[in-house]
Amino acid sequence: MDQLLSYLPPSEGLLPKWLLFVSVVSAVNSVQSYVSPDYTSKLYTNGALAVGALPGRVFGTWTFLSAVIRMTAAYNIDSPIAYNLAIWTYAIALAHFTGELIFGNAVLKGRFLSPLIVASSSVAWMLTQREFYLGA
Repeated sequence: MDQLLSYLPPSEGLLPKWLLFVSVVSAVNSVQSYVSPDYTSKLYTNGALAVGALPGRVFGTWTFLSAVIRMTAAYNIDSPIAYNLAIWTYAIALAHFTGELIFGNAVLKGRFLSPLIVASSSVAWMLTQREFYLGA
């Protein structure tokens, strides 16, 4: 167990561990986007919006890039560059998912709620903890 815990980010607080957790979940979601072309469709309006294989893979690639940035921030939480990039990944995700609500491609229910909640709460958490981790 100690060996497994040694892989966790060494910084204080729960935020680095949260960033790592969300990063791992995002990486798994990326794989699902590549393996199952209809995975992305199920996120938006419960599959009513047909999303082809290419947009699903693009979404998977975008999600994986976000996962890499968040994992980098988890282990380098005191780096302003990594911290800011991680906040931006959540802010961009929040803008994307909010936009899909506005465009009518999503509804506030089911699987769509999870990324909306994770993005909004992570942006808020990171903004409130900025001084603790960066001293600025």
